[in-house]
Amino acid sequence: MNHGAESLSFQGHGLLDRRGFLGRSATALGSVALTHLLGREGLLAAQPGLGSLFADPAHPNRPRPPHFSPKARNVIVIFCAGAVSQLETWDYKPELHRWNDKPMPGGPAVTFQGPAGNLARPQYAFRPRGQTGKMVSDLIPHLAELTDDIAFVHSLTSKSNTHGPAENFLSTGFALDGFPSIGSWIGYALGTDNQDLPAFVSLLDPRGVPQNGSNNWGSGFLPATFQGTTWSAQNPVRHLSAPGITHDADQAARRLLGQLNQRHLEQHPGDEKLAARIASYELAARMQLSVPEISDLSTEPAHILKAYGADDTGNPIKAGFARNCILARRLVERGVRFVQLFNGAYASGGELNWDGHNKLKEQYDRHAAILDQPAAALIRDLGQRGLLESTLVVWCTEFGRMPFFQKGAQGRDHNPDGFTSWMTGAGIRKGVSHGVTDELGRAAVNDVHPLYDFNATLLHLLGLDHERLTFEHNGVQRRLTNVEGHVIREILA
Repeated sequence: MNHGAESLSFQGHGLLDRRGFLGRSATALGSVALTHLLGREGLLAAQPGLGSLFADPAHPNRPRPPHFSPKARNVIVIFCAGAVSQLETWDYKPELHRWNDKPMPGGPAVTFQGPAGNLARPQYAFRPRGQTGKMVSDLIPHLAELTDDIAFVHSLTSKSNTHGPAENFLSTGFALDGFPSIGSWIGYALGTDNQDLPAFVSLLDPRGVPQNGSNNWGSGFLPATFQGTTWSAQNPVRHLSAPGITHDADQAARRLLGQLNQRHLEQHPGDEKLAARIASYELAARMQLSVPEISDLSTEPAHILKAYGADDTGNPIKAGFARNCILARRLVERGVRFVQLFNGAYASGGELNWDGHNKLKEQYDRHAAILDQPAAALIRDLGQRGLLESTLVVWCTEFGRMPFFQKGAQGRDHNPDGFTSWMTGAGIRKGVSHGVTDELGRAAVNDVHPLYDFNATLLHLLGLDHERLTFEHNGVQRRLTNVEGHVIREILA
């Protein structure tokens, strides 16, 4: 299908007079406007082959083959919003004890939020964990027990030191708004195994949404059917039914509606917008039956609720996040391709997320109590059910923190030059620590990896070549990793 503009080549037509030039210009501009509208509606022809919605617009979420044999079929991303300090969690820097309360040699005088203060030791004790002896903080004791199964990347970098653009860069590969999120790219490429559920679900933190909100799960210029479906165990979807309508009558009405829709499609052959809209509405109808069953956690055994902390009446935010973790497991059990699990929500001062500018230890005590037990229980539960063989679990944050406190405060400023994220599960080497920051944790100095590499690695584990997964937008073959990115092979099994 070609909705492109009329050719602007005037070869063979001779010289144009003023009237002819203006006439052709008007036609060209009208075609540009048409192209824009078609693009906005997702109707321009995409690159043929992998991930093309237009191969079967009536079934956009049907599973599609990857570029090569994948290690993972599903992904759960635990996204800690607010920029978790690597120095209080995963990246042990004993030199900070020696330099505690001293100026950083050659350090910056001013950082993102103001003047820099003195270097500050880690606010929690570190100790060796597991068979690898990996030094991990007491802040996260439950997750620390899993380090033998995790591949850490300690040398990540971001292109922004501001939360909103940095969230964009992590989720979409671009600091600007308007680009597809990684979950949308994956849904576009691979579809999903369960046609009664979306390919991409975003489970929102009980406290709210991250700073850049829907940009983290938006479809950008990809067709809207591939955007993430926001959901939370705190707000379950319930069955919709009308009084007096029996199950048989409801099913008969659905069959009749399906026949009418099919007849309408046959009367408008090639109308991919209509086909995609019908597919979306049909998915929404099927979700009214599938979602209530999944989100009903009353069927979970008491020992599972306890293991996750979902029964913690003393900490309702933790219990809510724990229920989201259980929901994430249930979604991948049923074939949902990509689950985004948020920990932390936007609020100034880091009260609802990991943005520890002022009273870092006080804030982190609260936030870690919400994250640690449920996230660790999720990974253990996946492993015990055999789901880690096909599920990749990712822990990430948008950037790290500085090794010094801010002047006049007890917290650390933003640091995009060296921070930690990790992966575990399908296709991942166990007990690996890759990449190094300097002795004070200020910047990555060895095996430096921009977040492009992290996302390229995630795609690779799903059988996708990040350089081949593209979509033409405004004349450019766009991709998640822009024109950069390399797979981090050192963390692959």
